[in-house]
Amino acid sequence: MILAGDIGGTKTNLGVFKVKGDELETLETAQFSSQEFADLESLVQAFLDKHHFEVRYACLSIAGPVIDGICRTTNLPWLVDSRELKRKLGFEQVWLINDLEANAHGITHLAEDEFIVLHEGKVGSRGNACVISAGTGLGEAGMFWNGDGYVPFACEGGHTDFAPRSDEEIDLFKYLRRDHHHVSYERVLSGMGLYAIYSFLRDTNRYDEPQWLAEELSAVDDPSAAISAFALEDKSELCVKALDMFVDIYGAEAGNAALKFMAFGGVFIGGGIAPKIHKRMREPIFLNSFFNKGRMRAILERMPVKIIMNNRTALLGAARCAVLKSGQVTSRVVL
Repeated sequence: MILAGDIGGTKTNLGVFKVKGDELETLETAQFSSQEFADLESLVQAFLDKHHFEVRYACLSIAGPVIDGICRTTNLPWLVDSRELKRKLGFEQVWLINDLEANAHGITHLAEDEFIVLHEGKVGSRGNACVISAGTGLGEAGMFWNGDGYVPFACEGGHTDFAPRSDEEIDLFKYLRRDHHHVSYERVLSGMGLYAIYSFLRDTNRYDEPQWLAEELSAVDDPSAAISAFALEDKSELCVKALDMFVDIYGAEAGNAALKFMAFGGVFIGGGIAPKIHKRMREPIFLNSFFNKGRMRAILERMPVKIIMNNRTALLGAARCAVLKSGQVTSRVVL
């Protein structure tokens, strides 16, 4: 029995899996609100108290840097130690991995119809791949091609410096710097980032915020989701412009990641936001920014670009990682 987890700043997915040959059989899954728990141990214990499985191994993917089996979560007030979890929960082994590393592992379990293809790239191209995911925060991970398969690895590319490319983006940078000493890509490409872009366009008088829109956003728990919905329904010029700016910058940073990882094997767009706005991301604005790297354009045009539509990818990836680390199978992750 394997316990897998996808721990995010907003929600946590847990699941118990059983290994059958080279396949993972899902026995039980559940979703929790992360912020309702004081720590990860109590969240996992609540799941185990309800579902009585004899778990041997656990692999938990978590939004934040994992160093020596310890993670201080980026968007939650948690300090998570794999050794303490192992001791308190009575498992044979517990592994912590970055959530984007888990996404990279999970891609191998997805069927072709669980992706939306934004760009086909060169057919049969092999090489490294990468994942970039905007959600509560911004995560990135690489997939090293060793000649036989892919070996996922974590990074913290979402916290690199935001690089504005236009006068308007320079003004956005200055606007964000008033409140944040370090303006990273996560400050722009995330749920909070979309709302920050919206606020910038409103506060700098570029677009008017009608009274009905101000009332709607003040009444909801997630204004960024509402901004996206109003933009996709073309109900507000301000929302449309905010989402377009978000998608434009998303394409640019996806292209940055593609070049840094030399992702001839593919650039995979994960996270909770892209599947909800995939219609807008299929418009030219995303790929135009992705390709707009001067002399490197021809290289980027060879790379496939796909949106991951399965919201359980990180959970499946954490389960797959546990199988590999436990030594029950020896196969590499192959796309």
